[in-house]
Amino acid sequence: MPRRRPLWPGFVVLALSVALAAGMLERYRAASIELAGLDTAAGLLGAVRAPVPTVPRERLDEGVRNAEAVARQLALPWAALVHAIERAATREVALLQLQPDADKGVLKLTAEARNRAAMFGYVRRLAAAKHMSEVHLVSHQVQREDPRRPVQFTLQAALRSAQ
Repeated sequence: MPRRRPLWPGFVVLALSVALAAGMLERYRAASIELAGLDTAAGLLGAVRAPVPTVPRERLDEGVRNAEAVARQLALPWAALVHAIERAATREVALLQLQPDADKGVLKLTAEARNRAAMFGYVRRLAAAKHMSEVHLVSHQVQREDPRRPVQFTLQAALRSAQ
């Protein structure tokens, strides 16, 4: 009878093979997850995107000029202007329109007064304001269709810089 070999070396080889296969399976799974992540990132980076339309230079320059104009308007001493207009106000004068022009450094006001005396008093009070100079009437007109006959007027003032 032939001699039988011991079984334990076969079991050791089997156990090592199973352990090696499990390790290889884990590495394969990790590599698959990493590859999927890289494919996703490559898809995001290499996605076909619509080309950004070019904007003509003139349009960009116009946008810059508009932005600068807005910045100049916002840089006006608004608090001082509103304060001066409020201090000049009376119950006899109603402010209808306020048009600042930062480029020219002027403020144009349209208002309505009960009478000419109230109109001139308003102009004098604004002329005394700290942040305004060269205050003068541009136009005035009696509103004849209104039974109270108010005077609608427009005045212009040069703006002084805030100090």
